[in-house]
Formats: sequence, structure tokens, C-alpha cells
Amino acid sequence: MKPHAPSLPSVSTALLAGLLAAALLPHARAAEPAVAPPPAPAASAPARVEGTSKDLESQLRDAMGRGDPKTKRLNLLIDGKSSSAGLATTPGAAVPVNPVDSKPPAAAAPRPREPGLVIRPQRPATPSKPPEPHKAIHWSYEGEGAPTNWGKLQPDYATCASGQRQSPIHIEDSEALRGPAEAIQFNYAPSKGTVTNNGHTVEVKVYGENSLTVRGSTYQLVQFHFHHPAEERINGQGYPMVAHFVHRNELGQLAVLAVLLEPGEANPLVHKVWTHMPLDVNDSVRLPPDLIHVGEILPRDQRYYQYMGSLTTPPCTEGVLWLILKQPVSISRDQLRLFGQLYANNARPVQPRHDRPVRDAVLIAPGGRP
Repeated sequence: MKPHAPSLPSVSTALLAGLLAAALLPHARAAEPAVAPPPAPAASAPARVEGTSKDLESQLRDAMGRGDPKTKRLNLLIDGKSSSAGLATTPGAAVPVNPVDSKPPAAAAPRPREPGLVIRPQRPATPSKPPEPHKAIHWSYEGEGAPTNWGKLQPDYATCASGQRQSPIHIEDSEALRGPAEAIQFNYAPSKGTVTNNGHTVEVKVYGENSLTVRGSTYQLVQFHFHHPAEERINGQGYPMVAHFVHRNELGQLAVLAVLLEPGEANPLVHKVWTHMPLDVNDSVRLPPDLIHVGEILPRDQRYYQYMGSLTTPPCTEGVLWLILKQPVSISRDQLRLFGQLYANNARPVQPRHDRPVRDAVLIAPGGRP
């Protein structure tokens, strides 16, 4: 096979010639024929350096800087295809002898190829495989998206882990501020709405004039939903379910009214919602006009616990006013069972209270029901 000598850029060729001349010829002139050279140490395999024309100068300098230059041979192999293992010039030309060689190689025994400097043409870089996209984990109540991991799922959820006023909490009368409290003014009326199975709970959006007034501010009802079991614990006791009624005032502040549910008679409001409840996730059903009347679920005793907390689902926004009615209302076991078949557990565990004050409304101011 004829040696193959691809052309190199003119700048690289000039640089190569200059470096070879500077590195090799002075040592050839310095050799004294009258003085016998000292015995050569045991030969070690010359370094083989590979690369591209771009780093030619650094490779040459490195190759010539190691060992004794008087006994060094520098072989140049162009693109790894020259069978002469030397400086290829003209196809078929004899291998040039390095000036530092003490004697030429024997004609009958061609010199075997020795390692040398290999220059390869610049090849375009092979594009690396793009990294696998980060797996997005949706928040849930179990597995990788469980409540203990909410704060790590997205930057917007960081408050779920770092917040100091998170909900729900365990309320104990012995640690609460017990005394009189203002009555919550409820203004609920028959309304239309839409019930949705959103993948986390059954939620009812309510349209119309529905509100509550407390602490001198009126909050409009936005939606209500259910948790099974109840997220709140009162004096060490848990409940099988709770309904959360989410309200917002004109400043965008939230107030959540919590109604605890315990086994007993069928609940009329729950019956209406369950009748139209969609079974598929993200499916919605429009309710008949004036079907929803939130007042149907309110207990007669409207004393309540009050504290500042957060949403109980991501992003766990704080600054939420919580109003938890102390008297539970009934829900039938069949109603509990139906919801439990869809959501066996959609409750966030209780969170540290961090010495937050909790008001226990032992008495209701005049104007409220006992």
C-alpha cells in the first residue's frame, strides 16, 4: 500500500519544519566524532503522542523535551496511514534518515516502525447525547410526591418545608387562648356551581353571593373541598373527614372555614355533591341552578378555634386565617365509604405549631348563636 500523505494547513507545515530544525540540527552539529559517546542506557519505548493540527506546537515541544536529544529519533506519521513510519513527502520516496542517527539502517533489514508523533486531521466534534430531562414529580399524598417531599419538588413549594406557620396543626384546649370571641357572620344563599374531581380531592366551585365576615373583613366563598381523614386534630382526637370552605377578601387574603364530619345521619349538602360527583380525574360536572346552599352544613353551635396558618396543599402559602368550627356535623357511613374509594388518604399530616397563639372561642359575643 502506498503511503498516504494528506495536506496540512500551510501554517502548521511551516511550524512543523521550524520546530524540527530548531530541535534536531543543533544537536547534530554539537556531536564530536573524535570522542566516543558514553554507553547508551537501556532504551525505553519513545512516547507516542496523538492529537490534531491545532495543538501541533505543544506536542512537538513535549516530545523533544524528554530524554537525551542525541539519541532521540522523532518519527512523523501523517494520519496513521504511512507505512514508512517517517516523514512522508513524495509517495514511494525512501525513508529519510534522522541526522542524529549514528549509522543508517541496514538495507536488508528494514527498520521496524517506532512510535512517534501522529498528526491527525481536525474532525468535527461528535455531538454528545443530550442529558435526560429531569423527571417532574407531581405532588401527592404518597410515594415520591408525598407531603414530606413537597418542599423539594419545585422552588415554589419551598415554604412547605421551611415555613413556620404551616397547617394543619394539633389544637389542644390547654394551650389555647380561651375566652370570648366575635361571632362569624355567615351570608350563604342557594347558588350554582361546578363539581370537579381534580386528582387530589372532590372540589366544588361556587358562584353567587356567598360570604362570611370576621375581624372586620368580608371574605367571598370561592370553593369547598374534602379531606379523608380530617387534617385537623382536636385534643388528641381525629375525625374521618373534614370540609374546607375557602374564602378570599378584596385584598386577596384567604380565610378557610373547617367543618368537621363524623359518622351519623346522611349529610344533605354532601348528598347533593356526591350525586353529581365525576369519577374521572380532571372531569367536571355543572350543578343545577340553586342546588348548593352551604348553610345546610353549618352546625348550630358556631364556636370556633382561630389561628394563622397556611394552605394544606402546595405551595403551602402562609398568612391564611383558619376558622375551625368546634361542633362536628354528621355524615353517613355510605357517604364516607364512597369518598374513601376514590381517596383513601388525602390528608396532610399535622405540622409544628411553633408557639403560635390559638384562640378558643369559649363564648360568642352577642348576635351569634350559642
